[in-house]
Amino acid sequence: MKLWIQGARPRTLPAALVPVAVGTAVAAPDVVWWRAAAALVVAVALQVGVNYANDYSDGIRGTDANRVGPARLVGGGMVAPALVKRAAFGAFGVAAAAGLALAIATAPWLIAVGLACIVAGWYYTGGRRPYGYAGLGEVAVFVFFGLVATTGAAFVHTEELTGLAVVASVPVGLLASALLVANNLRDIPQDQAAGKRTLAVRLGSGGTAWLYAALVAAAFAVGGAMAVARPWAPLTLAALGFAIPAVILALSSAEKAPLLNHTARLHLVFGALLTVGLAVSA
Repeated sequence: MKLWIQGARPRTLPAALVPVAVGTAVAAPDVVWWRAAAALVVAVALQVGVNYANDYSDGIRGTDANRVGPARLVGGGMVAPALVKRAAFGAFGVAAAAGLALAIATAPWLIAVGLACIVAGWYYTGGRRPYGYAGLGEVAVFVFFGLVATTGAAFVHTEELTGLAVVASVPVGLLASALLVANNLRDIPQDQAAGKRTLAVRLGSGGTAWLYAALVAAAFAVGGAMAVARPWAPLTLAALGFAIPAVILALSSAEKAPLLNHTARLHLVFGALLTVGLAVSA
C-alpha cells in the first residue's frame, strides 16, 4: 500500500484540487454540492491516473532509470509494469464513472470532454509519439488542469460557460504549468540523456527559469484583474510571499530540486486565496 500511495504522488494532488475549488467558487452561490464532490472525484482520479500512466510509460522507456527526484514504481523496479498500467486505467475508470454522472445530470457533451482528458493523460508520455517528449506538456497542463478543469467545475453548477470562469481558469492553468516547468527544470540533465525533448530541454536552464518567472507573474496579474468582476479576487496578492522566493530560486544558480515544493505551495495558497476571494464576492 505504501508503494501505491507513493506512486500516486500525493504531493501533486493540489493540481487537481485547486481548479475544482476555484470553479466551484466561480459558481457561488449556485453550488450543487454533490456535483462539486463528483467533480473533485473526477479531478483527483484523473491526476492519479496520469501519475500512474507516466510512471508506467517512462519506466518501460528507461527514462526513469537515473532519476533525480523520488523513485518511481516501474523505473525503480518496485512494481511490475503491467500492474501499474492497470492502476492507471483503474483510476481513469473512476474518473469516467463520476464524470458520466455529471454528464447525465448536466450536458451529454461532457462525455467527450472527459474522454479527451483521459486520452491526453495517457499520451502525455504514452504511445509511440508522446507529446510530453516533444515539448508540449506545459500547453496540455494549461489546457486540462487550468481551462478545462476550472471551467468544467463551474459549468456543472451553472450549466453555462461564463466569461468569469474562463478568466479564473487562466491563473490556475498558469501555475499548474509552472509546476511542470519547475519539475522539468530540475530534470533537464536526466531528460537530455533519455532523449526526452521537454520544453525545458529545448529552452535550456536560463530560458526555462525566465519562463517560470513569466508564468508566475502572469498568474498574479490576471488574479488582480479579476477585481473588476469579483472585488475580493485580489486576495491572491497575499501569496506573493510564496511567489517571490520561488522566482528568485528559479533565476538563481542554486540547486533547483526545492523549486517544485515551493511551486506546489504557491499553487495551493494562490488557489485557496482565489477561491475565498471569488466566493465572498459572489
